[in-house]
Amino acid sequence: MNSFSDIVEEIKSILSSEFSPKKVFDKDVAESIGISQMNFATMKRRNKIPFGELLDFCARRSISINWLLYGQSPESLVGPTNNYMIKYFTDINASAGGGSDNEFEEVESLEIPQQFVFMLGGERELQHIEAINVSGDSMEPTFSYNDIVFINRNKTDINRGGIFTIRTEAGLFIKRIQKRIDGKIDVISDNSVYNTQTLDPQEIEVIGRVVSRFGDVD
Repeated sequence: MNSFSDIVEEIKSILSSEFSPKKVFDKDVAESIGISQMNFATMKRRNKIPFGELLDFCARRSISINWLLYGQSPESLVGPTNNYMIKYFTDINASAGGGSDNEFEEVESLEIPQQFVFMLGGERELQHIEAINVSGDSMEPTFSYNDIVFINRNKTDINRGGIFTIRTEAGLFIKRIQKRIDGKIDVISDNSVYNTQTLDPQEIEVIGRVVSRFGDVD
């Protein structure tokens, strides 16, 4: 996958015809993808790719996300490069902090790069995969605010533990789940600032296992 700096240079080349004869600067790229200059500079320094903003940028300009992320040929600029599509609930945020949910669910079709399909379990599993957004910081450094995560709704067995999207009376969460010997459930935050919660099984609805965020999940 390209670094964020590489992606920035590709976006500059896309914008160059619009800015000609002026030079395209980082601030112009930040504005074009809807990120403040301060956040943009931080992301570039940390090589943190803003997947959500890039997906919106590509959708507006009919550009394949494969081209930006994986450096495919310029022919990828027009039309999709594969037929791997999943549901992306753009208005749903699962909190890695204080709980989040949305009354309305806006769904888009999200194109998945061929190189990424195996990270989601292969083609057979794509029918069960959905993408949502992350808010909050309680799962850092595993997940950060505005990350896009991929959930396999067919995988709801928590006996072996792992990271799951769950719903409680407080809202929708992404948490590390561990089943205790006494049958209760530990709801764990990867950020040590947050305390572990212990809930009864009937207090939790397991939506699905989090399988990736444009990368493997431990």
